[in-house]
Amino acid sequence: MIKGDLVGLRAVEKEDLQLLRDWRNIEEFRKNFREVRELNMANQIQWYEKSCVNNPNDFMFIIIELADNKPVGACGLLYINWVIRSADLSFYIGKNEEYIDEKGLAKDSAQLLIKYGFENLNLNKIWMELYEFDNKKLNFFQNQFDFKIDGRLRQNCFENGKYYDSFILSLLNKDYKI
Repeated sequence: MIKGDLVGLRAVEKEDLQLLRDWRNIEEFRKNFREVRELNMANQIQWYEKSCVNNPNDFMFIIIELADNKPVGACGLLYINWVIRSADLSFYIGKNEEYIDEKGLAKDSAQLLIKYGFENLNLNKIWMELYEFDNKKLNFFQNQFDFKIDGRLRQNCFENGKYYDSFILSLLNKDYKI
């Protein structure tokens, strides 16, 4: 386990799939994910085998609160491109449907994940795509970790009968200050 002050990151296990499915199916969460459909256990098992078991380019973790050793969220570095050394960051706090919490669990976990990406995987860039209405994550990653907006994809999301833009944000290793 990769340990921080409040949380630890551990590999996803098959026993985590029901909890992950339930978190991913929270409507307020799902609208912020590229996969917008309601997921079933067959979807979760397929994802687990593809991303967590048989893919050297995806590193998924369960976020564990150290105080009680219980899962509180999930995060990962995905679609790693080993040539340009970049990864797509995936992240949320599922506990109490918080998404990004105010108690520091999100900050500690994101810090651990970013540090792991730059210092252990030797990545050059960690990036993510966020929809323009995902203010919690946009503010969190820009304000807490100095992610920069690389670009805007116009009308790249359809939610509740309307098209929205998405932003590509990134943090470069040379700008990493943790």
